[in-house]
Formats: sequence, C-alpha cells, structure tokens
Amino acid sequence: MSAPTTTRAEQGAMSHREIMEALSGLLLVLFVAMSSATIVSTALPKIIGALNGSQTQYTWVVTASLLTATATTPIWGKLSDLYSKKVLVQVSIVVFVLGSIVAGFSQTAGQLIAARAFQGIGMGGVQALVQVAIAAMIPPRERGRYNGYLGGVLALATVGGPLLGGVIVDTSWLGWRWCFFIGAPVAVIALVVLQRTLHLPVIRRENVKIDYAGAALIAAGVSVLLIWVSFVGNSFDWVSWQTFAMVGAGLVLLACAVWVESRAAEPVVPLQIVKQRTTALAILASLAVGMAMFGGSVFLGQYFQVGRGYSPTEAGLLTIPLMAGVLVSSTISGRLITRSGRIKPYIVAGTIVLVAGFAALSVMDHETPLWYIGVGMALVGIGVGMSMQNLVLAVQNTVALRDIGAASSTIAFFRSLGGTIGVSVLGAVLAHRVTDSITSQLAAAGVPTGGGGGKTSSLNLAELPPAVQHIVRAAYGDATGHIFLISAGIAVVGVIAALLFKQITLRSTIDLGKAAPAAKPVPVEAGSKVEAGSK
Repeated sequence: MSAPTTTRAEQGAMSHREIMEALSGLLLVLFVAMSSATIVSTALPKIIGALNGSQTQYTWVVTASLLTATATTPIWGKLSDLYSKKVLVQVSIVVFVLGSIVAGFSQTAGQLIAARAFQGIGMGGVQALVQVAIAAMIPPRERGRYNGYLGGVLALATVGGPLLGGVIVDTSWLGWRWCFFIGAPVAVIALVVLQRTLHLPVIRRENVKIDYAGAALIAAGVSVLLIWVSFVGNSFDWVSWQTFAMVGAGLVLLACAVWVESRAAEPVVPLQIVKQRTTALAILASLAVGMAMFGGSVFLGQYFQVGRGYSPTEAGLLTIPLMAGVLVSSTISGRLITRSGRIKPYIVAGTIVLVAGFAALSVMDHETPLWYIGVGMALVGIGVGMSMQNLVLAVQNTVALRDIGAASSTIAFFRSLGGTIGVSVLGAVLAHRVTDSITSQLAAAGVPTGGGGGKTSSLNLAELPPAVQHIVRAAYGDATGHIFLISAGIAVVGVIAALLFKQITLRSTIDLGKAAPAAKPVPVEAGSKVEAGSK
C-alpha cells in the first residue's frame, strides 16, 4: 500500500493534460496578482495627481503592497507545508480581491496606500503559493519548460498591465479606479478554474505548530527597516536619533526572529535550508535581482509620462521591449534547461545581461532616443527572464517535498524584500534629486521656491504653468538615469552570487530520491507521521 503512495509522491500521478489544466488556473491568478502591481505603474502619475499626492506617497503606493507581500510570503509558504495548498491559494485570492476593491474606492492617497497594503497580503500568498503548487505537481527537470509559461505570464503582466492601466486612465468613462476593479472578475474566474482543476494530495500532520512569534518578529523587523528607508534623507537626516532608533529596533527584532527560528519546532524560515550553499547564494542573488528589477522598472512609467510627456497608453506601449525580453528569454532558457538539466549557466548569463541593461539605461535623460531606451529595457527583460524563476528552481531542486513551501517562499520573500528595498531606496533617491533639481531650476528662472503651485503636486502637471512643467519634466527625466546606475551596481552582487553556484543537475523526481529509502514503510493515510521529524 505504501508503494503506490511513494510512486505518487515521487512521480506525481498527473498527465500533461491535467498539469496544463491546473496550470491554467494558477497562471491566471498569477497574472492577476502580477498585473495589479504593473497596472498602476503607468496610471500612478495620474492617480497621485488626482489625489493630489506627493512623490513620497507615489513611492509608498508601490512600496505598501510590496512590504506586506514580503512580510507575509514566508507565512503563506510555511502554511502550505502544513495545510491544503489549494485552499490557501483560494484564500489568498479572496484577500487580494477585497484589497483591490477597497483600493478602487479610495478618496485620498493615504487610503490608497492602506488598501494596497491589505492587497499585498493576498499578493504575497498568490506569488508564493502558485510556485509551491507547481513544485508539488512537476519534477524540477520538467519544471524548466513550464517555467517558460511562468515567464510568459510575467511578461504579459509586465507589459499588459501598464498598457491596460494606460488605456483605463485615458478612457474618460472608466477612470483610474477601474485599474483596481478590473482584476476582481478575472480572479473569480481563476477561483472557479482552480476549484475544478487543481487536485493536490493533502498530507495530514499531527501536532502542527505555527511559529506565530517568528512570523510576527520577521514582519515587524522588516517593516521598521523599510519604513526607515522610505523616510530617511527626507523627513530626517541619515545621522539622527530617528535613524538610530528605527535601525536599532529593526535589527533587534530581526535578531530575536533568528533566535526564535532556531528553536521553533516549525520555523517560518527554516534555518537549516537557508544555511545551505545553494539556498544562501540564491537568496543573495534574489535580493540583488529583486532590488534592481523592481526598484528600477517601477519608475519607467513615471519617466515616460512625467519626464517625456507621453500619455499612459503610450507609456505602456513603450515598455514592450521589456516584456519581449522576459518572454523570449524565459521560454527559450526554460526549454534548454529541461533538455540539459543544467541551470547555472543560464542564471550567470541572465545576471550579467541584467547588469548590462541597467548600465545602458543609466546614461539616459529627458532627451535620450527611444530606440536606445528600448534596447536597454530589452536587455533588462532578458536578464530577468533568465535569472528570476531559475533561482527559485535551483533551490527547489535541493529540498525535499515536505519543505518545498518554506524553501520557495523563502526565495520569494527575499526577492520581494529586495524589491521593496529597491523601490524605497531608489524612490527616496529620485525624490531627493528631483526636489533639488526643481528647486535650483526654479530659482535660476526667478520663480519663488515655494511657488511651484502652492499645494499642487509636482506630478499634477496639468495644474502647473508651462514654464514650470518643462522644469519638472527635465528634473524627472534626468534623475531617472541615476537610479538605473544604482540598480546596475546592485545587480553586480547577483552576478557574483551566480558565479559562486556549484554546478546543479536538476532531478527528474518531484521529491528527493533519498527521501523514499529514509522513510519507514508505513502506509501514508490520514494522520500518518511520514513527514514528521525527518531531520
């Protein structure tokens, strides 16, 4: 009786057709979650302008969802190792939809930021659990070609979201609120599809303990540090009592989290996995790639609209090279990885191309030819497509099925953490440089420093005088290249981590081959302890 169960655990009793049916629902909900972040990238200048928000609030609309997604990702992942992955995916979808609807009804920038924070909780669940579910269905060796589909969805969300957001805000009878409402019906369809097609075995475990203390400490520590990053240099100085208080509190909380995780029976982030060489290097590379990719690309929509004067729809179309790079590179590299079973060369190549793309974009200003920017974006897309998903795959290949949720969500956690830090840091740098540039240019033009429009946001260009509009556009256009230079420097860390990887050959079984002999020959039924205490 145990033999068939082991066969299922190792091989996965799903045909290609069954996998594709389940994958359709998973990819659909992943598209909804990913596009929720990108759909506002081109619409955000108009949204913040309509709500009369500031550059800091502009950054926080993006950062808030990334922050909560980052903080909750390891919790979702750990829960997926303990409970039904299917139910958890559906719960995360519901949370995400509720947050989207609340965001659509926001009346102020502050309300929008709060709604996006709630939306991010569901987003973190979707991003982590979709990869966990796929890992539970498909062996790592075969997962390479399916990663091409993931890359395609990522590419479609990357460019389709901004384009859709641009069309929505440019359509008078829709308005920006539909950027948030439009995902609800798609998510409902995804729920129905998953209910009918996603059938994963649920392994019951006795004496389950949730590490609430560790989860709370991780979320609190990360949140404090990211809040500090968002406000330092603007609301207070780098060397100030606020800096010492917030950084000190954040580090103490994270130190306590490490202490708790090292003693917890079911840690949210298992330290024995994190300490493995492949996982540790993948975490470092994911931090760098996430910081560079999210931190850089989120400001492209603002550059095209504010810095160059294009409409939201046009800004969405101008990001197509980024999508094409992700789509082509993820699809081709995924199939080549499946054929050879080797993954390191593609991760190394991807991180190098990513650095080259950001280096190319670092010299742009408000007059750079569009073809040049397109080439730089295409290189960034190729680098992301070859590295991001494959870093997760490399880690999934090294852990047993019982830890696949924690391992996958740990990489997603650090990638989101890098993205959140990137958006916060680069947003703060951008805001500082833009403010200095506008102030100096207004002074040179004889316009009073505080006279740029009273309480009117600099992002609400329609309300500014033509002369001031030109100054604002030049300031944003010229400052954006500087943040891509920082992104290139950060991405170099990803190259170093990728080079330090050992050669990895992907296994052809869903679970580790050594797991079967190590397990006692007991029937796997409800209440079985096969997974308990396998350290």
